[in-house]
Amino acid sequence: MTDPHYDVTGDGPVLLIIPGGAGHPMGLDAMTDVLSAHFTVVTYDPLGLAHGRLGEPVADQRVQDWSDGARWVLDATLPEGESAYVLGTSAGAVVALDLLARHPERLRHVVAHEPPCVGVLPDGARQQARFAEVCDVYRAKGLVAAGALMTAVLEEREAGELPEGQPLPREEELLSPMALSLAHVLRPFTSYIPEAGPSKVRLTVGAGTDSREQLLYRTAEFLAKERQAELVEFSGGHLGILQHPVEFAGRLTRTLLGDGLRS
Repeated sequence: MTDPHYDVTGDGPVLLIIPGGAGHPMGLDAMTDVLSAHFTVVTYDPLGLAHGRLGEPVADQRVQDWSDGARWVLDATLPEGESAYVLGTSAGAVVALDLLARHPERLRHVVAHEPPCVGVLPDGARQQARFAEVCDVYRAKGLVAAGALMTAVLEEREAGELPEGQPLPREEELLSPMALSLAHVLRPFTSYIPEAGPSKVRLTVGAGTDSREQLLYRTAEFLAKERQAELVEFSGGHLGILQHPVEFAGRLTRTLLGDGLRS
């Protein structure tokens, strides 16, 4: 594994951010600007897509590889003897759960926002199969059809007739973080089953207010109950981190620090 890519801003206790999708941290600046008043914000870029690697070949991804990279980043940025806060969202939340299971030594409090680890649900095998279908539709019909099916999967409804389309040429796929996520991240990450039972490090499971009655809110509720963790609502839906960055950052700060003051 090559040395992982990351960016650092702000001052205070370390807060590691693990983005969703293909791990590209695009669109997170508004949130990290707010968080940097309270934390040293370390934004992890597991594939280096924001660090000159967009367009380079990408293989199928493994949760454990991203988690090992996150641990490497913590070792590189944490002062000796200190522990870190962690926020993972979507695919990044799956990584945060694996980091919590396999590398808890330097963790202080983990927030996993809408992890798509649907295998924990009673109907988990069916939901995993639906996400696999999204990946197959992407390969057959391209981004628009896959996006339509993805929306239906998240809303737990039938998709109906999908729009026709063509697969992306490989050179175009490599330039699209969304396409890379559908091609190489979604299937293995939605297949991941986190460990059961309470964790040794504090865990909070997040869900968006606009996701109520949807699949990943249901997943968050089930996971929080299974792990004996707190369930916290954040503004917006699955992409609340981008939709409402200031409100999201405020809720996260209160979740981690209580009154919002540094600790």
